Amino acid sequence: MKSFEFRRPLVVGIGGTTRAASSTERALRLALRGAEAEGARTRLFGGTFLHSLPHYAPEHGERTAEQLELIEAVREADAVIIGTPGYHGGVSGLVKNALDTLEELSNDKRPYLDGRAVGCVVTAYGWQGGGAVLTSLRSIVHALRGWPTPYGAAVNSLETRFETIDSCSDPKVAEQLATVGRQAAQFALAFNARDALGDLDLRNEGSAGSTAIALSIAD
Repeated sequence: MKSFEFRRPLVVGIGGTTRAASSTERALRLALRGAEAEGARTRLFGGTFLHSLPHYAPEHGERTAEQLELIEAVREADAVIIGTPGYHGGVSGLVKNALDTLEELSNDKRPYLDGRAVGCVVTAYGWQGGGAVLTSLRSIVHALRGWPTPYGAAVNSLETRFETIDSCSDPKVAEQLATVGRQAAQFALAFNARDALGDLDLRNEGSAGSTAIALSIAD
């Protein structure tokens, strides 16, 4: 029997607004809880942190401590969940600047968001903006070589309230957000299993054409 061990996936959340405890950040937290329910570790870069990032300027070689912290976290991440408000039909500048900063990953073995599942969460004051921005965010993820999860959540903040850090006024919306997180974690687990198996050629293993494989997850 061949035995393989791989670590619990890390899911990094990026999103929020300049306003503390925004609906966007609280929606993102609920999505991360969905990932945790699937066994993932999570880390959140919320609005306050994103507001501390300078405008990304690729021509400037030096990076701030906050920029490096975000870059290293995404470099380590197995999956990412992005949460943005819809501002005038597009992703907020705050979130877009954080994603632009990931240009620093361009020369990595896994460039940008390559090999990572990416969940997309949008909050908007109305349905039209939410749908348009969700489509835009998915396009950005594709441009960064990420794998958008099959399910993305668009939350109408005109109808849905997040009164506390762990609450959502609409159970259906809460489940939608959890689904985004679960899918991100599930894809991360699948990718990790693939990497753990490496180049093993199962077709040529064993006289009966089958091989027993034991997988274990480490913290």
